[in-house]
Amino acid sequence: MIKTDILIIGAGPVGLFTVFEAGLMNLRCHLIDALPQPGGQCSEIYPKKPIYDIPGIPEVLAGELVNNLMEQISPFQPGFTLGERAETLEKLEDESFIVTTNFGTQHHATVVVIAGGLGSFEPRKPPISNITSYENGKGIHYFIKDPEVFRDRKVVISGGGDSALDWSIFLSNIASELTLIHRRNEFRGALDSVEKVRKLTSEGNIKLITEAEVIALEGERHLKAIVIKHNNETLEIKQTDDFVPLFGLSPKLGPIGSWGLEIEKNAIRVNNALDYQTNIPGVFAVGDVNTYPGKLKLILCGFHEAAVMVQYAYAIIHPDKKFNMKYTTVNGVQGFNGTVKQAQKAEIIAI
Repeated sequence: MIKTDILIIGAGPVGLFTVFEAGLMNLRCHLIDALPQPGGQCSEIYPKKPIYDIPGIPEVLAGELVNNLMEQISPFQPGFTLGERAETLEKLEDESFIVTTNFGTQHHATVVVIAGGLGSFEPRKPPISNITSYENGKGIHYFIKDPEVFRDRKVVISGGGDSALDWSIFLSNIASELTLIHRRNEFRGALDSVEKVRKLTSEGNIKLITEAEVIALEGERHLKAIVIKHNNETLEIKQTDDFVPLFGLSPKLGPIGSWGLEIEKNAIRVNNALDYQTNIPGVFAVGDVNTYPGKLKLILCGFHEAAVMVQYAYAIIHPDKKFNMKYTTVNGVQGFNGTVKQAQKAEIIAI
């Protein structure tokens, strides 16, 4: 049995930052994630996508952000159970919890924090009858993990949102030929990305086909061509190596949804006026997985929620102690592994 102070379900950016905030309060953390590596969607779905709204960092790739967070929390030596899904939650007589995964791994903690982002998710697949025949390395890609897979290949992307636009821009310098197909003339993505796609199209780096949709896939053992419907005509794009349909994700809470938590629109309702605690005392939810009036699904908001939440988690774990918060600029960072980042003393200059 794995024992810890705080058990965090979800090793995305918010879950990782929770480790740092808890570590400053001398609380130990262990994380469970169904993915085989930390980072959540930032690692699994868009590691090469730039993020612009992290305070103090003008631009950072999603995968880079995860690497930075892993470095930031390393002094606090968190444990990880990866590639396993949190399955059941049991509350014991002493108010602590046992969480068991689908592999039977048991975790015992005083506080449980759900930081599962959108929860478990599946790609929204286009209604193409034989699409599953080209999954598992045969030409269909619902996520892009390593852009180099598409080096010097003929790639077709379908979709009209940010992901379709961003990856079309990024892969236009990698693929030998990049085609973007969208069923409308207008895009749902950021205006800046739309303008970049239009510019790359005019320069011949992207072939843009609007008012069109992919209706069939061809090829015996691997994808060889796609068939599209465009202006009431059926056209074939021959010699297609890869098809990337990017129509978003269908988020699901998975087993967490049956734990007796108060659920609203596939998210966990929390007390945002105080501590981000759920209706089960001792169980908190932070990041995109929670909901409350005025909720914003932003990473930076999740960071804030984590910082507030651990203050109240400390009171549950150490009810007989009072924690006096000190800024890291004053106290430094004392790692569990013996490392110390010493705060610098301010010099007072008399005038």
